[in-house]
Amino acid sequence: MRLKTKLIHGGIEGDEHTGAVVTPIYQVSTYRQEAIGKHKGYEYSRTGNPTRHALETYMAELEGGARGFAFGSGMAALSTILSMCSQGDHVVVGDDVYGGTYRVITRVFTRLGLEATYVNTGDLQAVEAAVRPNTRMIIMETPTNPLLKVTDIAGIAAIAKAKNVLLVVDNTFMTPYWQNPIDLGADIVFHSATKYLGGHSDVVAGIVVTKDAQVGEDMHFVQNSIGAVLGPQDSFLLLRGAKTLGVRMEEHEANAGQIAKWLSERNDIERVIYPGLESHPGHELMKKQARGFGGMISFDVGSASRAEEVLSKVKYYTLAESLGAVESLISVPARMTHASIPAERRAELGITDGLVRISVGIEDVQDLIEDLEQALS
Repeated sequence: MRLKTKLIHGGIEGDEHTGAVVTPIYQVSTYRQEAIGKHKGYEYSRTGNPTRHALETYMAELEGGARGFAFGSGMAALSTILSMCSQGDHVVVGDDVYGGTYRVITRVFTRLGLEATYVNTGDLQAVEAAVRPNTRMIIMETPTNPLLKVTDIAGIAAIAKAKNVLLVVDNTFMTPYWQNPIDLGADIVFHSATKYLGGHSDVVAGIVVTKDAQVGEDMHFVQNSIGAVLGPQDSFLLLRGAKTLGVRMEEHEANAGQIAKWLSERNDIERVIYPGLESHPGHELMKKQARGFGGMISFDVGSASRAEEVLSKVKYYTLAESLGAVESLISVPARMTHASIPAERRAELGITDGLVRISVGIEDVQDLIEDLEQALS
């Protein structure tokens, strides 16, 4: 089954009881048991719900994993992954990750005894050197947020396997339509499904897929214990949104490629970061490990004041935190999505006050270019 067909027909189709074409919303908390311990596969909706199960099965199939899990947000998904660690465990984390990832590790989990080291995952030697005897996981994004750095997933996977640690990959930016980290050796893939998987700015959700069935069992135990599960209504919305993922991602990328090229030809932009540009240092690696380049672009306009001016003048780009929706979104990471990262740390990484991040939507690309033209001029 090819990918676009799998997006429509993958997982559990419809409802065998009624013949409904789509999985119904099972808005139910508990289930009647025929006898003590004898039920039809469901006991309580924190543990399992038919609508959520359909979504989880679908996502596992799309990512090529053994088990899928749906959560109330991307941060709930990551927090549940981190909760598989024990006090005194260590994690290696990419140095350029979503601000919420940095915040929850440094300000929540380290208080509970988790140790963390941040490294440039593009430097395989640095990653290997950062692994300790008590390291439990390597957590990475590729491309990263917001600097769009590209990491060799297979290379990191080889290190993880040799060191007997789990490789966890945030695949939010690329989605399973463009990139499948499990096929490249990752053990766990997670998404902020709020973004491209949902695609319509109408649901907050997180997804985890495990490569191994045993890791999946461990994940289910922690998920059921903590209980940050996705409700049936949101599971339904996510299933609906994901069916158009292929056509949306192709349009996002087509638009992003044209806008990135247009930006790179301007002399009033300090730098344009997009993996689809041949000038991007990770361009060839992206061609090797992914089927596309995605719809995210970062560019530096030179100063905080100019960035603020641009954001105040755009018409078709919505000033908002988030990404991956059908409408184009624009933000300044230093003051929004990555504000929780200390200023000195942002400076080290290159997340300047003039860095603008756009999530390119599926509007007419000429309207999007003309809008940026008037905002920049």
